[in-house]
Amino acid sequence: MRNKKKKKHESRLSWLLYMLLFALIAMYALYGNVVVGGAALLLLVLILIFEVKTSVSTEGAVKSAVDIGVAVGAAVIFWVLLVVLLHTSSPIDAVSSCSMLPTLHRGDLVVLHGIDNISSFISSTGVPVVSVSSAAFGSMESNMSNEFLAYFAYFYGNMSKIAYGYAKNITYNGIGLYSTPCVSQANYLGKPSSIANCYVPANDQKHNLIKYYYSIGNLTIGNEVLGAVYTSQITVANTTITGDSGNPIVVYQTTSRDTFSGSVIHRVYAVLNVSGRYYFLTKGDNNQALDIEFGNYPANQSEVLGYVVADIPVVGYVKLLLSGQIATPAGCNETLSA
Repeated sequence: MRNKKKKKHESRLSWLLYMLLFALIAMYALYGNVVVGGAALLLLVLILIFEVKTSVSTEGAVKSAVDIGVAVGAAVIFWVLLVVLLHTSSPIDAVSSCSMLPTLHRGDLVVLHGIDNISSFISSTGVPVVSVSSAAFGSMESNMSNEFLAYFAYFYGNMSKIAYGYAKNITYNGIGLYSTPCVSQANYLGKPSSIANCYVPANDQKHNLIKYYYSIGNLTIGNEVLGAVYTSQITVANTTITGDSGNPIVVYQTTSRDTFSGSVIHRVYAVLNVSGRYYFLTKGDNNQALDIEFGNYPANQSEVLGYVVADIPVVGYVKLLLSGQIATPAGCNETLSA
């Protein structure tokens, strides 16, 4: 009788803990508060300890070890099945940033399908493809600083916040293309007012493989709507491409030479066919520029883990919490619209 009461009490406590965990994750998803996120992570760890301790006290250490082994084995089998069925080594990922708002939100769990045949993938999705020579592509990779173009510009009359600093007395239509190394150097030296000297006229791109063109959009921060420069189209080998919100969203793995780290979940902007090898130009829907303008090299086909076929809201927060990604990244209170 006493054991039954104990089990009933532990069962109720378990449900209460899970309900509290769900509430904390929901609050964290809504407000992004670090304290709430930390509390959710701590509670998640406590629940795991509680479940193991309860299992050992009621079932015994041997039976508990067997149950844990079976659960781990089932999880491994489930993962392998997903890998086989979805043709990718990473069938599930979690959205960790807000760069894909409003399509994907931080904490979404995304399901990926691998790209078995890239030619078929391109033709079925209608992604723009441009053929470029190996020499032209190699020249671009060797001079990536030409692609490091600053794009942030919030307009406050004659004061504009560009990249990491401020530039005064820049006209509304005179902002768009800036050399990121130049901007970084100006900020490093504590001379943000000199950022105006980093402006890159459009005709200075004539030697670039990719030429960038800008428009003014709206950047909503809280209840305030600001003007913002964003990349509206590019030209590659005399082919002009405008971003298409209908293009597929892919996940690619960055390398040590990239500015970003880890896996990136962004939309395909265009694909470069370099002598039969394909490279993806990508952009976050909520970013003001392509990834290459941040300093990320175009992802080759082997670095693309797959394309998004489904997403489940909030569930991805469990993975983010367990991986220690508690702090809400910059940009989650901003939404860009053309």
